[in-house]
Amino acid sequence: MALLSVIVPVFRVEDYLAECLDSILGQSFRDVEVVAVDDASDDRCAEILAEHAARDPRLKVVTLSRNSGLGAARNAGLAQAIGRYVWFVDSDDWLPEGTLDAVAGRLAETDPDLLVVGYARVYPDGSRRYESLAKVTGGRPMPDTFTLADQPSMLNVLHIACNKVVRRDFLASTGIGFGSGWYEDVSFSLPLLLAADRIALLDRDCYAYRQRQTGAITQTVSERHFEVFPHWERVFAFMDERPADVDSVRPLIFQRMIWHYLSVLGHSHRVPKARRKEFFARMVQHYRRYLPPAGYPVPGGAAGLKHRLVARGAYRLFEALRAVKKGRLDAATTPRPPQPRTATPELTDGRGLSR
Repeated sequence: MALLSVIVPVFRVEDYLAECLDSILGQSFRDVEVVAVDDASDDRCAEILAEHAARDPRLKVVTLSRNSGLGAARNAGLAQAIGRYVWFVDSDDWLPEGTLDAVAGRLAETDPDLLVVGYARVYPDGSRRYESLAKVTGGRPMPDTFTLADQPSMLNVLHIACNKVVRRDFLASTGIGFGSGWYEDVSFSLPLLLAADRIALLDRDCYAYRQRQTGAITQTVSERHFEVFPHWERVFAFMDERPADVDSVRPLIFQRMIWHYLSVLGHSHRVPKARRKEFFARMVQHYRRYLPPAGYPVPGGAAGLKHRLVARGAYRLFEALRAVKKGRLDAATTPRPPQPRTATPELTDGRGLSR
């Protein structure tokens, strides 16, 4: 049994796949298997996978007969994994050198159910922005392992799957898997955090998270952004199955849900304009359905104002506020035309402004 199974879903990534595989299989740490799931990709991915599998027996290729989506591909890979821990790595990303040694060391030190690692966003120009776990620790000493109730600041870490290394038998015992549709990481990552008795951290740049200009759902105007709602429904259904264990963090998870919906709706390249009102109405429904009886910590400032508008169902006011903010941003970023110069004092007012 390998210590670590890295599960790589593959679909239309021929430009990135070799780099991803090499970044895993080429590291000095060898006690790893890679389960690559070809999700019926119609480019050169199958050929790239075959070439790598011929060179390295640690690569296992699973081929799906039809395109099933990211969640289903990850589930298919998980079914074939034999490692003690599993890690879901997207095929357009990669692992920096030394990552597997560092992860293995931290797993040996802490024996966690769930290890959360730092990662970096990598932009098309090559720049990087490291997403530190300091937002969890706040510079404070941390125990080796803890629960979400012990450290609710874990909810400030983006709910993605690729920064989480999970003990496979723990994952099997919870029944947690990936749902279908966009935003599948929501209903995977948050239940994991809720269920884990032993969460550990590794504040190191362990994952290169490629920020693509095209092909990413965050840059795609589509009705599929409505698929975020059933994933949050799954999160709250998971909590309802174990209310005594999650009551202390339910208000914070509710706050996180509203933050997420507002983030999706606030992005100009996601929800189609003609369906913004419907998206807002769905958000209001979830607000009223899942609002904790004792309330929740409403953020301050402009963010808090948006929360209050959602609570009131005030779509027109919400859109008016957005339009005002957008107008200010446009004005701030639009170059002003050059003003004509004159040496005649009579043509300027007392503040030195052209009349």
